[in-house]
Amino acid sequence: MIRYLIDADSSIYAMVDRHSPVNARLADCEPGEVVISTISFAEIALGVLQLHKPPPPGVLDAFIKAIPLVPFDEAAAREYAKLPFKRARFDRLLAAHALSIGATVVTNNAADFADVPGLVIENWTT
Repeated sequence: MIRYLIDADSSIYAMVDRHSPVNARLADCEPGEVVISTISFAEIALGVLQLHKPPPPGVLDAFIKAIPLVPFDEAAAREYAKLPFKRARFDRLLAAHALSIGATVVTNNAADFADVPGLVIENWTT
């Protein structure tokens, strides 16, 4: 059962630091409890492939083998349409996705999601 939707920032944190608190929390979860949205995957892949940011492509591939990808679907699109406008569109799309599947967003950027009604967030980096 899906419980958590990990964002791009927390995913990168886990991929670049094997001993991060994010990895410790991931290790405590059952397979399938933590997923990554195709929205966050796209954000990370853009950085990796076009901007040459960490993590290396092979690490990203290994990460999505361990943390399943969940597609942004019609239900998520409908939730997105209900959210107040804000410039950080990746964050809005991710918030809508989490609301549509009833998941908690795992993020190091809680302030980016603070104004989304009904969204539950957790910071695993501390």
